[in-house]
Amino acid sequence: MPLLAMRALRLILVAGLLPALAAASFAQEAAVAPSPPPPQTQGEKDALLDLVLGNVKKSDEAMNFYERVERLEMRKSGADALSGDVKVSRVIPAGTGVDHIPIGPDGKPVDPDAYHAELVKLERALSWAADDGHAQRDAYDKIAKKQKEREELIDATRTAFLYVLVGTETRAGRVLYKYKMEPNPAYKPTSRATSIFAKVNGFVWIDPQAGQLARVEGEVTGDITVGLFLAKVFKGSHFMQERYEMLPELWMPSFSQYDFDGRKLFSAISIHERTFYGPYRRVGSPKEALAAIRSELGKPGGATADP
Repeated sequence: MPLLAMRALRLILVAGLLPALAAASFAQEAAVAPSPPPPQTQGEKDALLDLVLGNVKKSDEAMNFYERVERLEMRKSGADALSGDVKVSRVIPAGTGVDHIPIGPDGKPVDPDAYHAELVKLERALSWAADDGHAQRDAYDKIAKKQKEREELIDATRTAFLYVLVGTETRAGRVLYKYKMEPNPAYKPTSRATSIFAKVNGFVWIDPQAGQLARVEGEVTGDITVGLFLAKVFKGSHFMQERYEMLPELWMPSFSQYDFDGRKLFSAISIHERTFYGPYRRVGSPKEALAAIRSELGKPGGATADP
């Protein structure tokens, strides 16, 4: 239960905060003193935030068509250098879900037989997802409902927060606008999920030339109850995410960090994770991905998905 609750909170905090808008070396690059903010009218700010919101939705939807490698580092505390587990996975959209196939740090299978078995299981999942039956339609309806809820959370951030342009910073040779993000006292939450926004503040960095979110960083300012009051995330918990143009006009996550502390009933819970993403490669729809996986398995009818 605590892990599911934390996943739900991650979705609400990070997925919802992105449009309002590491420990890796690139994460440190933006941590320089900001330059004075450029002139910006309210209309210009609103138009930029609306553009960013639309582009984030576009990139998030594209995650359903691109495989990537994810390196997940789990620590005992946010200050640990690296004392916890490290999991590297090949992450492949499977139509009605996402498949994580373990690989080594070099991107190659550690156990070829186990890797092959995972590909066979993925082929079966994609074959089912590519079919057009009643069960498949029900599964896709549930996914569409979750996607709609996610987009509603994203939309809510436009009015749930106030954004103040505090300066500019340079990252990888590009100028970013840095906005301070604070809860809007006039905002009326429409759900338990959106009520969380009142207990979060932070900063967002936007690339004004591309109209894209480059970074979001926030802190929980008051204890948050999740999971039907069975779990709580404590004040001071922290999250951040970096995004880069991984593909033409698609800014995908490159790095995320979560440092959540709290409790479940009478037990302490602590999640300290850093995830590195990439490279990304298009696998397309379940039918396209199925052909690519069958080709990888050496089966007839396989074909490589578009790059």
